[in-house]
Amino acid sequence: MDYADKEEFLKEFGEDYGYPNGPKSIDQIRATEFKRLENGTVYLDHAGATLYSELQMEAIFRDFTTNVYGNPHSQSDISSATCDIVRAAREQVLDYFNASMKDYKCIFTSGATAALKLVGEAFPWSHQSSYMYTMENHNSVLGIREYALSQGAAAFAIDVEEAVDNDGLSESLVTSTKISLHPIQRRKGASFPERDPAGDAYNLFAFPSECNFSGSRFNLDLVNIMKKNPERILEISPFSKGRWMVLIDAAKGCVTQPPDLSKYPVDFVVMSFYKIFGYPTGLGALIMRNDAAKLLKNTYFSGGTVAASIADIDFVKRRQGVEELFEDGTASFLSIASIRHGFNLINSLTVPAICRHIASLGMYVRKVLLSLRHENGADVCTIYGTYTSEVSYHDTGSMVSFNLKRPDGSWFGYREVEKLASLSGIQLRTGCFCNPGACAKYLGLSHSDLLSNIEAGHVCWDDNDIIHGKPTGAIRVSFGYMSTFEDAKKFIDFIRNSFVSFPNKSANGNLSRGGSSHFSPEGMERWLSVSKYVIKFITVYPIKSCAGFSVKRWPLCSTGLLHDREWLLKSQTGEILTQKKVPEMCLISTYIDLNQEILVVKSPRCRDELPINLKPDSYNGGIDEIDLYGQRYEVLGYADEVNLWFSKAIGRPCSLLQCFSPKFRVCLNKRGDTVMCRDLESRLNFTNEAQFLLVSEESVSDLNSKLSSKADTRKGIDGVTVKVNPMRFRPNLVVSGGEPYAEDRWRNLKIGNNCFTSLGRCNRCQMINFTHKDGQVQKSNEPLATLASYRRLKGKILFGILLRYDITELDTDSYLEVGQEVHVNPE
Repeated sequence: MDYADKEEFLKEFGEDYGYPNGPKSIDQIRATEFKRLENGTVYLDHAGATLYSELQMEAIFRDFTTNVYGNPHSQSDISSATCDIVRAAREQVLDYFNASMKDYKCIFTSGATAALKLVGEAFPWSHQSSYMYTMENHNSVLGIREYALSQGAAAFAIDVEEAVDNDGLSESLVTSTKISLHPIQRRKGASFPERDPAGDAYNLFAFPSECNFSGSRFNLDLVNIMKKNPERILEISPFSKGRWMVLIDAAKGCVTQPPDLSKYPVDFVVMSFYKIFGYPTGLGALIMRNDAAKLLKNTYFSGGTVAASIADIDFVKRRQGVEELFEDGTASFLSIASIRHGFNLINSLTVPAICRHIASLGMYVRKVLLSLRHENGADVCTIYGTYTSEVSYHDTGSMVSFNLKRPDGSWFGYREVEKLASLSGIQLRTGCFCNPGACAKYLGLSHSDLLSNIEAGHVCWDDNDIIHGKPTGAIRVSFGYMSTFEDAKKFIDFIRNSFVSFPNKSANGNLSRGGSSHFSPEGMERWLSVSKYVIKFITVYPIKSCAGFSVKRWPLCSTGLLHDREWLLKSQTGEILTQKKVPEMCLISTYIDLNQEILVVKSPRCRDELPINLKPDSYNGGIDEIDLYGQRYEVLGYADEVNLWFSKAIGRPCSLLQCFSPKFRVCLNKRGDTVMCRDLESRLNFTNEAQFLLVSEESVSDLNSKLSSKADTRKGIDGVTVKVNPMRFRPNLVVSGGEPYAEDRWRNLKIGNNCFTSLGRCNRCQMINFTHKDGQVQKSNEPLATLASYRRLKGKILFGILLRYDITELDTDSYLEVGQEVHVNPE
C-alpha cells in the first residue's frame, strides 16, 4: 500500500470517510465485523447485494436461540408476541422513510420485485389510464407495463432532463425539467374495462430514486409536480389528464438516501432489506399511502387475508386492514424479526454518515478512472452518468459504471474485465444490470442495434460483450458502508496494471502489451533452424474433463489420438458435465488397454475400479443425439450399473456417453443455423476446439519462474510456493527444446511421417487452477492470474497451441512416440 495515496485521499475526503464521529472507525468495523474479508477478497457489488455484518448475524442467532417465535396467524401467547415483533418491524421501516403511520402502511413482500408486481396486479387500470416510466428503470419496474397494456392502458417511457445553470445549481424544477416522450405503446386485443371519464382515470408514474446502472439520482420534486400539476411537465399531452399516482423504486437509493415521505407524498415505495444490511434476503416491503391502498384490488385471497369464506359457494369476506389485505399467507416472520438487528447497526452509524462515507469512495474512484491515459495519450475509461465537476459528490451515488478502451480506441470486453478481476480477488458486476433502458441510453444503442444483438444470440448474462465493435453492457463497481479506501485502491491498481498501456512495458512471451511474440520473424527462423524439439510426454484423456494417462507410444486415427475425448458425462437434465462445474471429475483416473480392448476407470469415492468393454456389445443404453459447443454428435449410452458408478464418483446423477458417429457433426449457432467452427476440416470427438493441445516444457518453466517471483501470490493453497507441471494444462503433447513460447509462431509440424497444422494458441480457463490432493479438489487463482498478466490478447489468456492432424492416407500403423523429433515450420 502506497501510504502517500491514502494521505492524499484523506486530505480531500477525510471529513466524510471512515465515520470519524461514529462509534467505530471503518478499520474497527472491518476488523471486528467482516473478518471473512481478511483473505484479500475485495467485494464491490453492493448495488447487487451488500454484505451482512458478523456481529449482526451473531445478534440474530442469539435472538433466535433465546426466544421462541410462532405463526402470527395463531392466537397463542407466543404467536401474539410474534405479532408484536412484526408490528414493531413495520414501524421501524416507516421510521426509516420518515413516514407517518397515519398516512402510510408497510406491507411485507418477498422482495422489491414482489412489491412492484403487487402494485401492477392491483392497480385500477383502464383504457383511459397511462403508465409512464423513466427509461432508467429496472426490468421489475418495466414489467408493470404488461398489466397496464393487457387492460387497455397506454404505456410510454420518458427521458427526464434537468437543466443546471452556470453555477452548477438547478433552477426551479418545474421550469428547468424537460420531458421527452418515447413512442406510445398500446396492445391490440387488450381488454377494456368500463371506467369513469378520462378526468377520473388513474395513471401511474414510476421512477427510481437512484439508477442502478449509472448511480444518477432523480430529483424527488418530481413527486409533487406529478401529483399536483402534471400539465406543467407533460404540457398539452393528452396523458396529463386524470389522477396521477407515483411509484418510487427505492431498492438501490434507500441505502444512502431513503425518500423522505413527510416531504414527498409518494403513493408507493418499494425496497429490499438485503440491499441495506445484507440479511435477510427474500424479504422486501411496499410502503403505501392509505388513500392509495383503497384503490388497489387484490383479486386473490388466502389464509390471513380473509375474515371468513365458504367453500362451496361464492362467498368471501375480506379483512379490512391494509397489511392483512395484501399479505397473502403466513408472513416470513423470522426474517421480519431479524431486520431490527440490521436497522440497529445502520442507525448506530447513521444513514447520512454512511452516505458520505460511500460517496467519498465513489468520487475517488471516478476521479482516478477519468485521469487514466494510455501511453499515446488516449483515454482509458468512459464513465456513464450525469456527473459534472460542479455537482457535490454527496449526490453522485454509491457506484461507478464504465467501460475501458484500448490505445487504438477499441473496447475491452466487460467479461474480460470481470474474469480478470475475479482472478485478482475483486468481485464486481458487469452487463446491463437488468436495466435495459439505461444501458441503451448510455451506450448509445439504437433499437436496430438491440435487435441485431438479439439476432446475434446475445441474451442477459452471456459472454457476448462486444458486438459490431460496440459494448453490449458495462462494468459496475459499487460500495457499501463497510468498504474501505484499500478496497478502492486495489481496484484502481488492478485497472492500471491490467488495462493501461505504458511505455517500455514488455516481457518475455508478452502478448498483452507487445503484440503476438517477443521474437522477430527473422530471429525466429534463424533460431528454429538450429533448434531441436522432441516429444517428452504423450497423454490420452478418454473421458472429457476426467484425468488422462501417459503412454510411450500411441496410435493416431482420424479424430487425433485413438480414443481421446471419446466419452463424456451428461447430467440428468441433459447438461454436459466438465470440471468447471464438477471439479471432482479430475479425481476419476482412466486407462485403456488396447490389447484387452477395455477402458478402466478408478475413483477414490468408489471401492472397485470399473472396466468398460470397448466393443459394441457392451452398449445397451441406446443411441441418442447431443449438441456440444455448437456441434451435433450421435452417441451411445451405457447400462445402469456403469452410470451408477460414475454418479457415485462425482456425487451427482449422470450417465456415460460415447461418441458413435462423428460424421453427423455440424456446427450450429444458438439459433440452430449452420456456422463455421474453428476446426471444420477434421473430425472431432468431444474436444472443445481441436484434436490436439501442445505445450512446451520451456514455456512452463518460464511460467514457473514468474510464479515464484510474484510476491503477492507466491504462496499456494497448501502453503508452499506455487509451481505447476505441464500436466496442469491437460496437453496431449509436451515437447522440449528451444526457447519459451516459440510454439506461438509455429505454422506446421512434422513428427515422424505425420503432419500437423497449428490452429493457433489455446485460450485458457479456470480449469488450470484446479489441483487435487488426498482425494480433495482444491482451487486457487494460479497459474491463470499470472498468465493473465503477460499472456492476454483481445480478452483471451493464451498458453499452448492447438493442432490438427493432417491426414493424407490414413495408415493403420500411424502413431506418435515419446522421443520422436518434432520438425516445425514457422510463420
